[in-house]
Amino acid sequence: MSSEARVRQPAPPFRRATVVDVVAVTPRLTRVTLRGEELVDIPMPEPAGSVRLLLPEANGLVIPTWAGNNFVFDDGRRPTLRTLTPVGTDPARGELGVEVVRHGAGRASDWAEHARPGDPSAISGPARGYVPTADAARFLFGGDETALPALVQLAAAVPPGIPAEVLAEVPDPSARFPLTDRSDITVTWIDGSPGAPGVALADAFAARPVGADTHVWAGGEAAAMQRIRRHLYETLGVDRARATARGYWKYGRSASSHD
Repeated sequence: MSSEARVRQPAPPFRRATVVDVVAVTPRLTRVTLRGEELVDIPMPEPAGSVRLLLPEANGLVIPTWAGNNFVFDDGRRPTLRTLTPVGTDPARGELGVEVVRHGAGRASDWAEHARPGDPSAISGPARGYVPTADAARFLFGGDETALPALVQLAAAVPPGIPAEVLAEVPDPSARFPLTDRSDITVTWIDGSPGAPGVALADAFAARPVGADTHVWAGGEAAAMQRIRRHLYETLGVDRARATARGYWKYGRSASSHD
């Protein structure tokens, strides 16, 4: 084994943009739309893809540089980044939106709460998402409220004629909104608990049959995703090529990726 430190593939550089619109999707989910010349011709993200949002420092927006394994400022400090699902991407207009859960705590939640048109911002990405294959007999998708933007995109990307179910956990019924209007996709809303996020979602996954040709995607709280992985891979023996579970954030940690 080489003694050299592993160097990650460089992340896409940050593209500067400006806030142009702020809209409440639900009382807990806010969409912030960004626009800028540097976003023109940004690659279209795959369904459930991601971008890094650079949050401003106390002295304004400062663009970090890639230092081999992560972004850093000139003085060595790490910037505050959040990984979010891009929505409404329009490369021709140089426009892209991000949807942030406003839960009353955390840097991204505070940013979305106070974002106003004209505020500076920056985006790095997009990173790989998940493209539903036409070879599946059925899809099972699931996530908590941080994954709702991804679930909307995945439902839209399911090839025609393939049935799918979406499991969506939210702590409050006011967080619900239409995820799809397709008749071949069933949406099941799950009432979760703010004190135990992801538990109800993992229970729902454990209760669902997963056939030999069912493809699965899940996203949300990290411990819940770990439990879903164990159920799929160890209990059911699902081929890892047919199942993806992505930890978006960690309960009790304010610096969550989808904060």
